[in-house]
This record gives sequence, C-alpha cells and structure tokens, in this order.
Amino acid sequence: MLFILQNFLKDLEKLLIGDEEWIFIPEIMIRTLIMYLIVLFSLRVLGKRGVKQLSVFELVVIISLGSAAGDPMFYKEVGLISAVAVFSVVVLAYKVTSYFVNKNKKVEQLLEGSCTCLIKDGRFSIDNFKKETLAQDEFFSELRLQSISHLGQVELAIIETSGSVSVFFYPNEAVKYGLPILPALFCEKHIEIKQKGHYSCSFCGHTEQLLPNKKTTCKVCKKTEWVTSMNNKRIT
Repeated sequence: MLFILQNFLKDLEKLLIGDEEWIFIPEIMIRTLIMYLIVLFSLRVLGKRGVKQLSVFELVVIISLGSAAGDPMFYKEVGLISAVAVFSVVVLAYKVTSYFVNKNKKVEQLLEGSCTCLIKDGRFSIDNFKKETLAQDEFFSELRLQSISHLGQVELAIIETSGSVSVFFYPNEAVKYGLPILPALFCEKHIEIKQKGHYSCSFCGHTEQLLPNKKTTCKVCKKTEWVTSMNNKRIT
C-alpha cells in the first residue's frame, strides 16, 4: 500500500513539474518576468504600428519574438542572453526592412501587398475579389458592422494592406437599389422572376429592373440566381 502511494506521489509530481525540480519554479517565474519586460521593450521599439496594424512581415516579427521569449521561460538549458541576442537581431532586421519599405515602393508592395477595391458603384469587383482570401460571409459581416444593409449604399469598398475594410458611402439622396447583405434576405435566392421589380445578381451584385421570366441571365457574370433588391437609406 505504501509502495503504491509513493508511486502515485511520484507520478503526480512528474505531472505537475515534469523532469525539473521544485526549486526551478521560482526561477521560471523570474525568467518569465524578465522576458515579459524584454517583449514590452521590443514592442515599444517597433513602434505603435507594430502593435495595432500588423502587415505580413510585421506579423512574422511578432511571431519570432514570441518564439524567442517562450523557450527561456521554461527550459533551464536556454539562457537569457541567447534570447536577448535573438530579440536584438529580430528588432534590427525589422528596422532595416522598414527603412527599405519606406524608401522603395516596390519593396513595400512585395512585403505588404497593395490595397484592393472590392466594391465599386454598388457592385462587386469580381476579378479583384478572386485575388483575396476573404470569404463572402466574412466580408458581408465587415460591411454589416458599418451599418450597411445592401450594396446600393456603397460607392466604394477597399480592403487595406492591414486587412481592414474602408468604405465610402453614397449620400442618402444617391442611394440606389442594391444586393441585400442581411442573411435572411440574401438567402432568398431564386431563378424564376415572378413579378416585375428590381433584382440583384447574388454573385456579382449587378442590379437591374427585371420582368417576369422563368430564367434570366446576369449581363455581367452570366449567373442566374437573383435576390430582391433594396434601396433603404443607411441608418447611422
């Protein structure tokens, strides 16, 4: 019975602290505090944009810093000086890269990409939309967060290099019929047009007045599914 209890306690101890000794726990806490301060300092050196609006190469920098900070916190064989050396190289590389990005437009486009127009004149820019990995549902969600209910309210929508979506609206008097992006309305797609009215292509957003017909093909994308258009003013 005593033997079983001893084995249980040993297994429990290994589960809690692994192969290290209890005395290493305070050292882990000290290491974590030191690395926390180094990360804060490094992010301060990177600047405000490095924290708020990450480009692709800035995201690589943050991941690198996180990886360099993690190992010294847990592994006794990894010294703090090694982590500081890694941080120094990563921050220096970031500064050098930022210099060339600011000086050379081609380098900037190579590393950060360029903004892309996704909606123009209340209709999807299909060719540009194909270049982005942004799903339609995700894009609609971004628009709804800006109180947009249909594309007829939008003159221009651009996805920035940071991934945020910039939207330019029609004034209320210029709002036109457009494709609804509210889930309940957008899902009501139909091929047969039963009564005269304004309809929007569910694929490209092209909107026009249609007459009753068994099947109508979109002039822009050649698709055949339509959604009843809206021309509501935007509520702000």
